[in-house]
Amino acid sequence: MKERLLLEMRGISKAFPGVQALDDVTLKVKPGSVHALMGENGAGKSTLMKCLFGIYKPDGGEIYIEGGKTAIQSSGDAIASGISMIHQELHPVQHRSVMENIWLGRFPMFGFRPLRFVDEKRMYEDTLSLFRELDIDIDPRARIGSLSVSKVQTIEIAKAVSFRAKVIVMDEPTSSLTGIEVEQLFAIIERLRSRGVSIIYISHKMEEILRISDEVTIMRDGKYIGTWAASELTTDLIITRMVGRDLKERFPERTHTPGETLMKVTGLTSVHPKSFRDVSFELRRGEILGLGGLVGAQRTELVEALFGLRRAASGTIEIGGKPARIKSPTDAKRHRIALLTEERRVTGIFPVLSVYENTIIANLDRYRNKMGLLSEGQGKADAARNVEKLRTKTPSIHTPIRNLSGGNQQKVLLARWLLTDPDILLLDEPTRGIDVGAKFEIYTIIAALAAQGKSIIMISSEMPELLGMSDRIMVMSEGRLTGIVEGKGATEQEIMRLAAQQRES
Repeated sequence: MKERLLLEMRGISKAFPGVQALDDVTLKVKPGSVHALMGENGAGKSTLMKCLFGIYKPDGGEIYIEGGKTAIQSSGDAIASGISMIHQELHPVQHRSVMENIWLGRFPMFGFRPLRFVDEKRMYEDTLSLFRELDIDIDPRARIGSLSVSKVQTIEIAKAVSFRAKVIVMDEPTSSLTGIEVEQLFAIIERLRSRGVSIIYISHKMEEILRISDEVTIMRDGKYIGTWAASELTTDLIITRMVGRDLKERFPERTHTPGETLMKVTGLTSVHPKSFRDVSFELRRGEILGLGGLVGAQRTELVEALFGLRRAASGTIEIGGKPARIKSPTDAKRHRIALLTEERRVTGIFPVLSVYENTIIANLDRYRNKMGLLSEGQGKADAARNVEKLRTKTPSIHTPIRNLSGGNQQKVLLARWLLTDPDILLLDEPTRGIDVGAKFEIYTIIAALAAQGKSIIMISSEMPELLGMSDRIMVMSEGRLTGIVEGKGATEQEIMRLAAQQRES
């Protein structure tokens, strides 16, 4: 008996200049199922979904919905065919209400042309009805710019459901959510599944995939590798099939021993009363100091203060035994500190610029000639050397950085800061949104930098990463330092106890 499919993509191919992004890819999604789509960054997952949603036109292949061949030339065609997509990067209209964002472009109207008006009462009632259906407790009249990322994500799901979508694509939907918010999202997914809606779920989080998925399709280098029942898979099996090799060790072996104290922070307190306060620690030369904590622990705010992006009301910073006044990023760079920010797409890359331009942009003075003009020869040579050194996958140094996968964008940002020859690297979630294969490469680079004597503070929300990479782990909760533990022998329970300490008290 032929299996019943809600969606089938057959033989999808798509090429860009110099890159075969998709090569004869297949995807079969059953009704009322959660179908995970996995692969390393650059495997072609997003390109495949953009072909499904009409953003890209495939060079070859066919799409079938409920057995019927469907031509999808635009996002409008996709929506009309019952397909909705929630992108990883959310772009709501910040100054409009929740209900206006949901019904944007299709407001209920009353009156006759030319005098037609938006029916706000009906829009409010339709939004309430939609929220009751999904068990969402958000005020439809609230300004969307005042809401948390998790609530905006929930509203995007509601918007997708409002189109009466049969298939909803969710791209990294939990990347900015807390544990409680993830549970709420999973409850909504369960309700949609019970109504026969299918979810295509893209995530790098193995635990989520194995818990919520019915089936898993894995891609590699733009090709279809296979589809398996989630119940048949383990984390190790998924990793092996994603990267094409067995990654028995998820973290590189480290034999380097940290040296003397390089940075000493004493009583550092933010000017904002609800931010970090009275934080004291030491960072040794060649050390990877992990920085853990729950959402709201003020970890990012602390490292931004160390880089001069945020003001401190009190406290001192010493580098090499001498007082360091860091009031701006320029001061930080002068003290040989570099910062890799958490949101590479928002505060890291310049998407319209090339790999070469993104590499040299923090160090332009190095490439100016006597007339103050940019001498490109040395800059291009340095960019090319770093592409080779960090094994960055890019057609050339002149490729726009937005065309690279997340892991390769992160390598370019690392190269940018390495050109400043820093002694201290502040890494804020350096592997967020990056697949396991690329993660191992980033870990290897970080470990090599520490072995060269660079000192690293690494914020991570992934417990295995903290435990696997850190010499010591510093834990914060609600702006306070609650403990520092040795990396070797530390346990998840110990870290979580410190992370929750302040909340419980």
